[in-house]
Amino acid sequence: MQPAYRGYSQMPWTRDSSEHMARLDPETFYFQFCNLLYANRRNCSYICYKVERRKYHSRASFDWGVFHNQVYGGTRCHTELRFLSWFHAEKLRPNERYHITWFMSWSPCMKCAKEVADFLGRHQNVTLSIFTARLYKFQEEGSRQGLLRLSDQGAHVDIMSYQEFKYCWKKFVYSQRRPFRPWKKLYRNYQRLVEELEDILGNTMNLLREVLFKQQFGNQPRVPAPYYRRKTYLCYQLKQHNDLTLDRGCFRNKKQRHAEIRFIDKINSLDLNPSQSYKIICYITWSPCPNCANELVNFITRNNHLKLEIFASRLYFHWIKSFKMGLQDLQNAGISVAVMTHTEFEDCWEQFVDNQSRPFQPWDKLEQYSASIRRRLQRILTAPI
Repeated sequence: MQPAYRGYSQMPWTRDSSEHMARLDPETFYFQFCNLLYANRRNCSYICYKVERRKYHSRASFDWGVFHNQVYGGTRCHTELRFLSWFHAEKLRPNERYHITWFMSWSPCMKCAKEVADFLGRHQNVTLSIFTARLYKFQEEGSRQGLLRLSDQGAHVDIMSYQEFKYCWKKFVYSQRRPFRPWKKLYRNYQRLVEELEDILGNTMNLLREVLFKQQFGNQPRVPAPYYRRKTYLCYQLKQHNDLTLDRGCFRNKKQRHAEIRFIDKINSLDLNPSQSYKIICYITWSPCPNCANELVNFITRNNHLKLEIFASRLYFHWIKSFKMGLQDLQNAGISVAVMTHTEFEDCWEQFVDNQSRPFQPWDKLEQYSASIRRRLQRILTAPI
């Protein structure tokens, strides 16, 4: 249960060395950061932080450590507010630009999320990335709105994956050079928490994580180890005739609502001017199922001012007749259906992935797999059914 709230600006800051620590002991890390969907007896909240000065197009790390909640005058103060109080008093300078990264045992509660979002709004020279091991009361509307408010304010909000846990173990734990040992169901819990967070944030332009992009958009015929479930992700760009991007986003399948349907709902909500022409480019992990293909055909038929181009990484149930017919229906409706090549994967990487300014690095045999899928699609689109 989260403690009582107290704003960071009301909190006294002292230079007592007990205020925050450099590292955690291994037992505390394994217990407090275990990514359970529902966690009992974990009333403490920890932040492993990294502060970087931003100069030109690069970042230089100059401070890191660990905060946890403590009691001031009988009131327990939340970890997020303790960090903001310290950073505001000790580090923040108006002529410097900063990027802060938090690795959190719990995501912020509603009131802390508001404080952090307000802080970011007041200090435009500060950006924030949040990676959380668990979601705090994610079924309550207040907590969900808090995370959405952070995202709307520009904070990058994400779930800690194996890579973040391993990084924290190396950077913030007295590990004595022992390797990080993942606990049981770490990856399964990560996937479930990602789904919950995506459900909360909806179609915010939180960029895809590199590992998620390569797992879900990978065009290998078989899932490479470690094994995972391939899901449908749809990334879209809405452009005017002069190639100016008006909107972009990414959708994932939800229960009872496929990514394509959520995409259609989004475009309809934009209330585009029917007297102007628009082009929509979609990168999708799986080609549409028959129902979604039919919905896309109806959508384009009703909106002849839209031109839709679909690039699929892989073909979904391409040997089943109804799925083949769906692809043919898309083509007959004037919708361009193609397979992603190196060019599309690179563009998707640059537009929709948190790539940290790194260039796209293709996986082994990308072009070979793409060529094979293209030949299969061409046979489907030209064959009589």
